[in-house]
Amino acid sequence: MSNTHKDPISKSLYAGLRTEAQERLELRDYTDHNLNERLRSTGVEAKEIINLSVRPDNWIPGVELMPRRVHRQRQRGHFGEIVRLEENLMQKMGFSPKQWSSALMYSGTMKGFHIHPPYVPPDHKPEDWFRRQFIDEPENYSLRDYRKEQWEMSFFLLGTVELFLVDERAGMPRRQMRVVIDGDDSPGDNNAGVIIPPGVAHAFRAEGSADLLLVYGTSTTFRAEFEGRLVSSVERAEIDGDWIEYLGK
Repeated sequence: MSNTHKDPISKSLYAGLRTEAQERLELRDYTDHNLNERLRSTGVEAKEIINLSVRPDNWIPGVELMPRRVHRQRQRGHFGEIVRLEENLMQKMGFSPKQWSSALMYSGTMKGFHIHPPYVPPDHKPEDWFRRQFIDEPENYSLRDYRKEQWEMSFFLLGTVELFLVDERAGMPRRQMRVVIDGDDSPGDNNAGVIIPPGVAHAFRAEGSADLLLVYGTSTTFRAEFEGRLVSSVERAEIDGDWIEYLGK
């Protein structure tokens, strides 16, 4: 969504411009749109939504943001706590990652969209199953079989990430979330971990001028068939047209 608009523009204020320039003129929209709208469109910072007692309408069921403690150590660096199991949502959910991995994204690059397939018991319709899991009984974590589907939790150590989420589960509203999370090198209220359920497409963008380093845990070990891709062309390096012509010969 663009954050510029054509109206209102004072013609007298810009009367000194060429007519062609006046016709192209736009103003940046500094309107403070409501939180729900920004979560879906231009995005929000994690600290705006992480501790809300009532979640915005566009929140995707099953997605969780976890506040993190990052301690600045003057003249030496910082110390970031990843998870305290005795007080963390992971324990409540019964989610224990089977594999931990790391990823480095260079500044200005993007990763995804990728998606993991949700497990649906053979005797259930997907629409009914997801509604029971995430709408009717959202805290009945026994309904989640982490062994048969890949849940993911990510923590950001360096850089700043812009996280994009889209709910693609059958029968669920196609909600979108766009959230900015700071890495440990920027200690503060915007440090967070995120839990992403299967069936929710997700993409990362390294925001700003720094590289992005993340560590993430998955409820299953790596399985290629669990790594679905949606509009992931940003992950493929472009080749010069002359090269394509040469290679095609």
